[in-house]
Amino acid sequence: MNESNNASSIIGKVWSFCNTLRDDGVGYGDYLEQITFLLFLKMADEFSKPPYNRKLPIPRKYDWESLTDKRGAELESHYAELLRELSKQKGALGQIYLKSQNKIQDPAKLYKLIDLIDKEQWSSMGADVKGKIYEGLLEKNAEDTKSGAGQYFTPRALIRAMVACVRPEPMKTIADPACGTGGFFLAAYDFIANPANYTLNRDQKEFLKQRTFRGNEIVASTRRMALMNCFLHNIGDFESETFISSTDSLIADTGLRVDYVLANPPFGKKSSMTFTNAEGEQDSEDLTYNRQDFWVTTSNKQLNFLQHIRTMLKSDGRAAVVLPDNVLFEGGVGETVRKKLMETTSLHTILRLPTGIFYKQGVKANVLFFDNHPAAKTPWTKEIWFYDFRTNIHFTLKKDPLKLEDLKDFIDCYKPGNINKRKPVWDAEKNPEGRWRKFTYGEIVARDKTSLDITWIKDKSLTDLDNLPDPDVLAGEIIENLEAGIESFKEVFEALR
Repeated sequence: MNESNNASSIIGKVWSFCNTLRDDGVGYGDYLEQITFLLFLKMADEFSKPPYNRKLPIPRKYDWESLTDKRGAELESHYAELLRELSKQKGALGQIYLKSQNKIQDPAKLYKLIDLIDKEQWSSMGADVKGKIYEGLLEKNAEDTKSGAGQYFTPRALIRAMVACVRPEPMKTIADPACGTGGFFLAAYDFIANPANYTLNRDQKEFLKQRTFRGNEIVASTRRMALMNCFLHNIGDFESETFISSTDSLIADTGLRVDYVLANPPFGKKSSMTFTNAEGEQDSEDLTYNRQDFWVTTSNKQLNFLQHIRTMLKSDGRAAVVLPDNVLFEGGVGETVRKKLMETTSLHTILRLPTGIFYKQGVKANVLFFDNHPAAKTPWTKEIWFYDFRTNIHFTLKKDPLKLEDLKDFIDCYKPGNINKRKPVWDAEKNPEGRWRKFTYGEIVARDKTSLDITWIKDKSLTDLDNLPDPDVLAGEIIENLEAGIESFKEVFEALR
């Protein structure tokens, strides 16, 4: 059996066991967490033996073998103790097990899962195979729309396209202030490690593994999945200090400056903090971050992330960020942020994304590409190139998912590594609906509210009744539009409260 088939086989085995556990009330996310806890211990056990013989920071009393020789109530009790004690350890180990709990209450089923993982030799698998197995599990988890896990899972084809455009270089730092399950780190790692792109020496390989990436993820369960995902892809190590912080990246400027930021910050209008009120009930309040480095003070989550990302960049740093439509057209503080972004950076590219590619329906988003620069008297943005990958384009997550080749034309137009050689691919007479156009800084600032919400292609679904999309696509679009409308109504209602 080849490695690809083997990976698919293991995904099938490990995931099929979830169906059994669901009868006991164990959801996808809880199941994936238990796999993470056990898989980390199993791999640590393998690396502690020949030919590796590595000394690892796992107390012998709580290692893998301490689980495999127990059954029944003894196993259940020991596993709970193991999780509690490992959560107290330092570095990546403690972060993997932070706030961990045993969600598999039937000891017989817990033992069966341990046995399932024990039968595979994980350390001998290539990083690409181990990574593919875990990424496959993460994607299946994201498909469970009820759990909300999809909000932490950016389409991998989109991530790879963004990385292909930015072309991160060896010996440079990469950050994601809301890293979810670590998708941008994996794609950047694969790009830099690919011999077709770079030939790395020993120092460059070590830097890529240990010092390239920095991230934040405030949700403990998602952070542990990101750490495990990176670890399986050869990023970080058992003994490493964690490179993914649990703090809210928006709270303060830590002074960290990086060469690249690749990110898809959480969607949603407001930043909020949940707390328990005097009556013992869960409540929340809007967060407004008081930061001297921000151009405006706002509770708008996306505008805060955009300002924070600009702060994080070195004077010659580069960013590619997924942001919802409201960032392009919102007035007031939104207009101020757009103007400041164009003045202080070279905002050179906007990719308008189609619907149907995110696990949360109703999302209309874009990718903003910009390069940071030192302070200057005149705006750094001279022109912005737009690629309309939305109008008359639609994907579905299962029947017609977004693939990397779908974005090949955009990548070609982008001219990675040499954006000064870009050319229009439209003609006013021969090809009036070309998807790649540029607008000058003067044309942009002359628009109402300095709006970047620009479209020029006719929407065929509004005019061509004989060429309507499939019913499934139409139904999906109706649902997305309704959900987007509800979100907009909620935002207006919140503003009036």
